[in-house]
Amino acid sequence: MADIDAGPLTHFNEQGRARMVDISGKQETSRSATARTTITMLPSTLQLIKQGKIGKGDVLAVSQVAAIMAAKKTSDWIPMCHPLSLTGVDVRFSDNGHNELYIEAAVKTKGQTGVEMEALTAVSAAALTVYDMCKAAEKTMQIGPTLLVSKSGGKSGDFHRNDTESN
Repeated sequence: MADIDAGPLTHFNEQGRARMVDISGKQETSRSATARTTITMLPSTLQLIKQGKIGKGDVLAVSQVAAIMAAKKTSDWIPMCHPLSLTGVDVRFSDNGHNELYIEAAVKTKGQTGVEMEALTAVSAAALTVYDMCKAAEKTMQIGPTLLVSKSGGKSGDFHRNDTESN
């Protein structure tokens, strides 16, 4: 893992207490972020998902809606996140044809703060939804790693992870 110089942590006030960062002086810019997670499962479970044979319904469709809803509500359960007006959320699924399902979410806004947490929340909610819908078939599914793939916009500039496979 690379050394990261994050500078001063901005979520603390002068008393060392948590605070929501004041973004009122920040420039409004176009911002985007993409996050990804993996769910490892039995090959038979992945086949049930792909064939639409999970008894609770279309796993990927429900998970996609869960991801979008979660992205829109991120600030409701991540305490220091600002409520954002998102301009787009795109969720994509792929797999390795054997035992891994990949979930990627791309989130966009035009605002004063980034959407990294919204993208991470989206893929997390989608993965948890897959687990919930498939747990009758398999309880040993494993979620992760969950990671930020890229982000653009804002004062810190662009970021693109270079250690992730593209699927």
